This record gives sequence, C-alpha cells and structure tokens, in this order.
Amino acid sequence: MPDIRVAVGLDFGTTYSGYTYCHREATEDDMYTTNKNWPDSNEEGYKTNTVLKYDEFLDNVESWGQSALSKRPDRRITVNKREKVVELFKLHLGNLSDELKEEYTLSVDHKRAITDYLREIGKHIKDTITIKDTATARWGIDFMENVLLVLTVPAEYTQKEKAIMRECASNAGLINDKDSKKLEFTTEPEAAAIYCKNNVLREHRLDTSGTIFMIVDCGGGTVDLTTRKLLNENQLGEITERAGDYCGSSFIDKAFLDHLKKILDNRPIDLLRDNYYGQMQYMVQEFCQNVKFEFTGDDLNFCYEMDLMEVSPIIAQYVSDEVRERMEEIEWLIKLDYETIKSMFDPVVERILRMIRVQLENCSEKGSRCSAMLLVGGFSQSGYLQKRIKEEFSDHRDHPGINISVPTNPIAAVSRGAAMYGASFARSVNDMDDDEMDGLMFVIDSRVLRFTYGIKVFNSEDSAFRFHPIAKKGTIAKINEEFPANVRPTLPFQKIGIFEIYYIDKYEANIDDPGLRLLGKLKIDWPDKHRGINRPTTFKLAFGKMEITAKASNDINGQNYQTSFETDIED
Repeated sequence: MPDIRVAVGLDFGTTYSGYTYCHREATEDDMYTTNKNWPDSNEEGYKTNTVLKYDEFLDNVESWGQSALSKRPDRRITVNKREKVVELFKLHLGNLSDELKEEYTLSVDHKRAITDYLREIGKHIKDTITIKDTATARWGIDFMENVLLVLTVPAEYTQKEKAIMRECASNAGLINDKDSKKLEFTTEPEAAAIYCKNNVLREHRLDTSGTIFMIVDCGGGTVDLTTRKLLNENQLGEITERAGDYCGSSFIDKAFLDHLKKILDNRPIDLLRDNYYGQMQYMVQEFCQNVKFEFTGDDLNFCYEMDLMEVSPIIAQYVSDEVRERMEEIEWLIKLDYETIKSMFDPVVERILRMIRVQLENCSEKGSRCSAMLLVGGFSQSGYLQKRIKEEFSDHRDHPGINISVPTNPIAAVSRGAAMYGASFARSVNDMDDDEMDGLMFVIDSRVLRFTYGIKVFNSEDSAFRFHPIAKKGTIAKINEEFPANVRPTLPFQKIGIFEIYYIDKYEANIDDPGLRLLGKLKIDWPDKHRGINRPTTFKLAFGKMEITAKASNDINGQNYQTSFETDIED
C-alpha cells in the first residue's frame, strides 16, 4: 500500500457535487476543508452543478459545473448556438425506471458523461491540493501516490455499479488503474451518518451508546432516510429499513416549469429546452434564488414577479399569437403568489413526510425510540421543509422530545463524512503490510444457498396466503446478486405493504410448513391509490457477505425501500 497522506471525500451527486479533503493526521473537524471556490464562478458554494456543456459536435467539454448553466441571456443574440448541455446522467447508472429513462434521455452515453465530469472535477481537486502556491503545498504530496479518494455512492448500488464507477474514475485519471487501492467507496447515508455522529450528536450531547437517530438526506434528485444506532464510539448499526424516493428539490423546479406550461402552453417551454437550454436554466435559477431558497411558508403575503423578457427574451418567438397578446397585456410579468408557490412545494414535501412517518413507525415496532432527526443535503436548507417536518414530528406520540436539527453545513455533510472515513482508513492501512491489506480487501465471489427464501403473498384465486419462493436452496448466488419477484397491492385502496420474508431448509415449501421460519419484514408505502391494484412493485432479495438485504421498488414512481438482516444463517 502506498504512503497515503491525504484523504479526499468526493460527493458525486445527481444534481450537485462537491469535495472535502484533509491530511491523515487530522483529528478535529476544523482540519477538514470543504472546497468553496469553483472555476469560472464568482460565487462561493460547497457544491457545484453536476452538469457538462459540450461543443456542437459533442467532441469536447466546453465547460462544467455552474459555469455550464445560469448565464444572463443577451437580448442581442437570437442565433441558436446549439448548446449541448448534459445533466442528470448519474441517474442512468442506477436502477432507473423506463419512464424516467425516457424523460431524461441523454445526448451522450452516461458512462462517458460520468468519466468526463470526474475528469473535470478531478483536475480541480488536483490543482487545489497539489499546486505549489496553495496552502496545502507544505504537505508535499503526489496525487497518484499519496491521495486516497473516497467516492460516495447511493446505498442501492451493487458491485456492478461500483465497478463501472471504478472504470470511469480510472479513465478520468483519478487513479492509475481500475483495481487501485487508492479508491474506496462508501454509501451516501453512511458518510452522512459519520459526519453527524462526529459533529451533530456531540453538539447536542447525544453521542452516547444506544442513541438512535434518523438521517434525512435531502438532495436535488433523491431523498434517503436511514435510522441508526450508536453502538460505541466508532460503530454505527442500522435498525430499520432504508427508504429512498425521487422527491428531491429538482422536482420543485419541474413544478415551476409545469406552471409556466399552463400559462404559455407546452410548446414554448419544450422548444426553449431543446434550442436555448441556457436561457431555460437561467430562468430556473432565478426561480430558485428568489423563491425556492426563500420560501418558508410563514409569510402569507409572500410573492414573486418574474419578467420573462429579462430571463428569456427568445421565448416570445415561440408562443402563439393568442398567448403573445395576453402576455403583452401584462408586460410579460409572471406573478407567483403564496398559494401557487405552496402548491409547487407540497407534493414533494408530502412524499418526504410520508417516508419519515413510515421510518418512525418501523422504529416503534422494533421497540426503539428515536432521539434525534438530522436533516442534511441541499434541500434540508429549505425553511418550508424544516417548518413542515418540525410541525408534524416535534411532538410525536411514540418519539416524544425528538431533537430535529440541521447541521451547520448540511450541504457538505456527505463529502465531509467521506473525508472522515478516508482519514480513518488511511491511518489504519498505513500501518498494515501487503498480506494484511489483501485480507482486508478480500471479497467472496459466490456461495451456494443452503435455504430456500421467499415471501408470503395473497392468492386471490382461492383467497388464501401462500409461500412464494424467490431464491431456492442449492442456487449459486453471486455476492449481492439480486433475486427479483413482481408483486402488487392485494386491495385497490391499500396504502401500506408488508412483506414477510421466510426461509426453510427445503427445495419446496408451502405456507403451513412447520419448518418455515420468519427472517424479517419489510414495510413499504404504496402511494397513488387512485391506480388501484395497478401499482406494480419489484421485490428483491440479495445475499451479501455478512447480511441478507430485502428491497422493494415502486415500478411507477421509483420509490424504494430496503432493509438488511444480520443473521447467523450460514449459507
């Protein structure tokens, strides 16, 4: 193992990305530095946009991050430059539904976009920590030899997605080869938990063994919930299933554009997106700065007027004569009042509240009391979201006195947690020899299942429950390989689904078999009850080195749930 002196935590997000770095000897939080300065940007910020702008022929990257978006349009320029802006490409690496894949079609392959973005942000990381005129010059480091990169990934990523990320990082020049030991992965919820354990819990004097706390990670694309238990000073356990949903802050941006479509019709916004993407994004950023980041829900008179001719002068060429006449009468001013803005927030916020509700119920069913709820991620800074969460859960009947708080730098929580993990890892591996490192990095490839695993389902034909096998005894299962089953609600008005997972030492079984044993339960939320039983859900079992994982994903809206069972079952 090379001499690791610096750890870099890279939070490569769906909509925003950022990084934190520190020397391996760092022991205090103020020794961790989160980057706030980005190329071609006059504003400081802990993250920049996960966006690329290519040239007309998609051969080269012209700009990346915030500089690829949000430029004030020039009224004198009416010729289309054919901007090729690519964003939300990370979504295509995960288990994206066909509906969302169609909505977020890319003009380049998603693996190429990931590689190009990692290359660009990688150049900035290298410049920040190695250039001689920087404050870190005293460290005297060589990036390829002395830096450990910790890349955060969604919790649902399998070894397949991690292998792709390794390949992209290698092609981007962040590591020498895809098998390099100088690249480590940690999940986004784990990184956030590490940061909160080392900072927020200590600040509120909740850093005692047995403390149970929930992390609500609110990003731009997704929201993830995990409930953790502090086992000791250095260890965290997970006590309930993780929940995730596509209900991040970018869906409020989408609601704003949908509102404009109601005023201008669909065609002008679609043409603006296709031909003048920069103007559309500038319009969205103006909405974010003046509305999304400012709205708290307290001021009933809160409103905002947007001059469409100022934020997007080209849009007048796309509207119909009827719409143009109507807009000229009001001088192209769009007024967003309190109720209109609230209607953009509420569908997104309600989905988050619903997930929190289910997490607390699951915690209660396990006989545990949640002491703290920590809001991290960019969307957690929303005053309105904070207000709604505190109103509903500050005085919860099963979790009285729950401490709901937002860290000082919630948007940097994941990258800082990743850097803390990296520093701890670096301090450990520098004291190991090659044989010890090989043992640490050893991964079991497959196993033969000794039991048959399945779930209890309702058979409508005979109105009875039956055992539905998912992974059978004797099957060779790759580590973390997923075994799926397609299910749906039993009743059209059903709001909650509870999957009971069983195992048995037989090749075949029925629900009344005395050898059938309950492994655990996965409780999920089934929204959109207007669809009746037409709410297809994919249930999966995966067999890891130390645990068995159950997942359920709503095939329509992408909402997903997950729980892991630490078990003494020896497969």
